[in-house]
Amino acid sequence: MALVYAGIDEAGFGPMLGPLCVGLAVLRVEDWAPGEPAPDLWVALESAVARGVKGAGAKLPVADSKALKLPNSGKRHPLTHLERGCLSFLAAGGVPTPDDDAALFDVLGAQLASEPWYAGDATRVPVACDADRLGIDGNLLAACLRDAGVSIAHLGCVAVAEPRFNEIVRDAGKGATTLGAIAEHVRTARRCVNDGDEIRIVCDRLGGRTRYSRVLETLCPGGVVTPITETDRGACYDVVDPGGAVRVIFQVEAEQAHMPVALASMLAKYVREMAMGRFNRYWSGRVEGLKPTAGYVADARRWLSDAGDAVTPEERRAMVRLA
Repeated sequence: MALVYAGIDEAGFGPMLGPLCVGLAVLRVEDWAPGEPAPDLWVALESAVARGVKGAGAKLPVADSKALKLPNSGKRHPLTHLERGCLSFLAAGGVPTPDDDAALFDVLGAQLASEPWYAGDATRVPVACDADRLGIDGNLLAACLRDAGVSIAHLGCVAVAEPRFNEIVRDAGKGATTLGAIAEHVRTARRCVNDGDEIRIVCDRLGGRTRYSRVLETLCPGGVVTPITETDRGACYDVVDPGGAVRVIFQVEAEQAHMPVALASMLAKYVREMAMGRFNRYWSGRVEGLKPTAGYVADARRWLSDAGDAVTPEERRAMVRLA
């Protein structure tokens, strides 16, 4: 039997500017014994991947995206580790390095808002890494995956555009903004299952929520949701519906315990950073001397103040996310 092992994580939940991005990584583990815990893929793939940057050497760091993004003021490009990991996993799954950021968004299924600050000229990819080195990394990772009986079933990212984000906040509250993306990812992950496979989907905990039966009833309409465990650290459920059976886990700091969640976090962060690159290129071209922003609250307020009247009221409504 094979285990379809999926991780879901988001980047950009708190910022005022830029999209909310929710990543998905689905890995397939062959020769898995039913009832066994999900395997530690950092151990299974230890010849090619590491849990972090420190001591990784030539291995690919796969970790929470917040730990991999480098400072903007450093000597190395801030996206070095994120880009290397994301593009190497895409290559190992048979997807060549996209030519530019538009192709990257397309490959991962991320649709940005239609506003002009996201519609400019595409940027060549990679932006931080050497293309030849990425080819070597992808080949080494592919060999490691084969030896471990692991394959990449799907890598993707849903980008919740700012107008849609605000619509959800007004209709259902901020806590609901990630649910549509998670529901889409759950459907995608389930399409990766073959007859006889078992599927586990692991998500980072949604804020301070500790119980998810109602959330899962929303995500899987008509399903029977059975709680397995519900604690302050995490919750586990079995869901059975016409699409089959699935085990879903919500866990605090899931990206530190489950490699697919860490990889999903990296995909989400990489897409968001590339989207903000488009945003900043557009506005720096319109407003001379305007310092870029990552979109987080304090700096977003600074950016809006610096931009001043160059941003019209209509543009502000389209770009500023509701708290």
